[in-house]
Amino acid sequence: MEASVRLYALNYDEVKTYLWAAVFVACNMVLPPLFHLIPQGGVIFSPLSLVILAGAYKFGWKAGLLAAVLSPMTNHIITGMPAMGVLEVMTMKLAVLAMVAGLVAQRFKSVSLALLVGVVLASKAIGGFGELLLTGGIDATMADFIIGWPGLILQVVGAWLIVKYVR
Repeated sequence: MEASVRLYALNYDEVKTYLWAAVFVACNMVLPPLFHLIPQGGVIFSPLSLVILAGAYKFGWKAGLLAAVLSPMTNHIITGMPAMGVLEVMTMKLAVLAMVAGLVAQRFKSVSLALLVGVVLASKAIGGFGELLLTGGIDATMADFIIGWPGLILQVVGAWLIVKYVR
């Protein structure tokens, strides 16, 4: 299922970059509390990743990277979540996701479920290696696959729908 869509590669000298990054951060303030109503909902669904994936794919890695860095930090400052112990790893993994998503979108100039599966798997592999370097383990990355597989599916399908239908 490949869709011809309008994709953007916003730059840091454009106001739209900061406006869209702010929209992604705002979405990432609203979604986590909803998913945390489900027991282990944050671990299972990784709601921040859905927004970063869709946003970076649609608007480019620069807007996605801003949101990837600001979302966990803003959430932590306002709500205390994510916990300080996972903030660094989560920020790194979201930054990797934003970079991979934005670069793949820029390279292929289309969106498909297969491309999004590739983005998610590649970013999990790179993020897992980064987690190993930062912490000496890859527990959170393993949890993404063991208990978080519904979230991975939601990321791929949700991002595909968002990228395809948000004008």
